[in-house]
This record gives sequence, structure tokens and C-alpha cells, in this order.
Amino acid sequence: MRVFVTGASGFIGSALVSDLIAAGHQVVGLARSDASAAALTGAGAEVRRGTLEDLDSLRADAAEADGVVHLAFNHDFSQHEAAARAELRAIETLGDALEGSDRPLVIADGGPVGSEQDALPASPSPRIAGARAALALAERGVRSSIVRLAPTVHDRSTCVMVAQLAGIAREKGVSGYLGDGSNRWPSVHRLDAARLFRLAVEKAPAGSVLHGVGEEGVTIRAVAEVIGRHVNVPVTAVTAEDAGAHFGFLAGILGLDRPASNTLTRELLGWQPTHPGLLDDLDHGHYSES
Repeated sequence: MRVFVTGASGFIGSALVSDLIAAGHQVVGLARSDASAAALTGAGAEVRRGTLEDLDSLRADAAEADGVVHLAFNHDFSQHEAAARAELRAIETLGDALEGSDRPLVIADGGPVGSEQDALPASPSPRIAGARAALALAERGVRSSIVRLAPTVHDRSTCVMVAQLAGIAREKGVSGYLGDGSNRWPSVHRLDAARLFRLAVEKAPAGSVLHGVGEEGVTIRAVAEVIGRHVNVPVTAVTAEDAGAHFGFLAGILGLDRPASNTLTRELLGWQPTHPGLLDDLDHGHYSES
């Protein structure tokens, strides 16, 4: 297959490009910068220069492809709404190019909770609207699917949220958690996530909801304990009243209990996560280095 990938030089995208090429596919990657273009060329992919705002180019690249994986997203929280609107327009454009072809469009979505059969959140968010738009393409002759990614995607080099928590622990002198720390967050190794996207573009049925979840729930207290051990600070509970001052913008999400199943995804695609879990990567990685 000739697969067009947005976000191809990113954390998951770069792993997906390698996985697709190793499986015998031809990859065309969207690149915004010279550095991204060079990385894609070095990986053996064809390069298309542009951004998600270049809708005519997106349409043309999708029309020439046998399948599309959409991973690009601006994760600057100060521009979240604008980024989500841009993503919605990109998904609609990619879908228009693939309409009636039975070719696959796979997009990344966030926040898996429960099982793959649970409905999308009732929200006016443009990002949720993008996921709905992608699934609706199944009725227009597109083999569309969404991958709900675990909030902690990791390897031994990085995990954004944990690196932020380690920075807070160094600054505050304690590694904190909210409540009793028993709330759970799903996680997935980036190589396992990449393989799931590849399997989805190869064979996910139209309208599939997939869970990019390797571990169904790692407790926040266990994460705090690993951080505390490596930063060499005490591990302690932080009250809800003090959470904002201690954790900043992370305070609103650290207390959530969000276990998620991957059972249906494994059964549907034969996907089996095989890479290290989050705590193992934390213990052997570089998250806690200043």
C-alpha cells in the first residue's frame, strides 16, 4: 500500500513510518520543516512539504494514496481550540478525497475510557467532532477508524506527562499524587501504538473504534513513587485544595480514574502489545533527569 501519513515525524508517527516500511508499504509523510523532511527521507519515506492548513495539498495527497493515517495535531494547550478546528477541517478534507473508494482513513483520538463499545463523549469540542466525522465516513464508502490513544504514550526516552511531573517534583521537593493515588491511567508503548495504527490501516473494518491501550490502568501513586525514587524526594499526597498550586494545569486531570480495556481491539486486529510497560520504562529511562 501507498500510505499517506500526517504527523509522520512525530513521537508515534516516526515509529509508524518505520513499521509501515518494514511491513512492505510505501510511505508518504507530511513535513512542516526541513528537519522533519530530513528525518522522513532518512527513514526511507517520500516527503510532502506542508501543514494541515494546506487543504488542497492534503486532498491531492490523500487522493493518490491507498490509505491515510492522520496523526498530526498541535499540542500547544494555549491554541487547543484552533488546533482542533484545523484538525476537523483536515479530516473532512481527507474524507472527501477518499469518499466512495473503500480506502482506509485512520485517525488518532484521545481519552479512552471503558471499552471500545462506549460512546464518544457528548461534547461540542471540535476534536470530538473530528472523531465523529471520521466514523461517519464509513457511510460514505471510506474504511474509516479511530484509535483512542492512552494519555501516557511512552518509551524509555520520553513521556511528556511524566516528565512534567518529574519537573514539578524537583521544583516542589516532593513527588505528589492526589487523594490516595489509586486512580488509574491507561498507557501504551509508542512502538505498540505504531503497530496498532499499521494494523488499522491494513484491515480495520469501516467504523471501527480501537483502543491504543497497552496497560489498562497504572495508578498515579505508582508513577509518583518511581519519580520520587529517581528524583530522590519524598512521595506524598496533595490535597484537592492545594492541587492547583502544586500541579498547575495538570491538577484537573491527575485525579481522574480512567481505566480502559483493549480486549475488543486485540480480538479484532490480532494486536498484542509486547513492549515494556510504563513503570518499567520509568525505572530504566531518563524521565527524571533535569
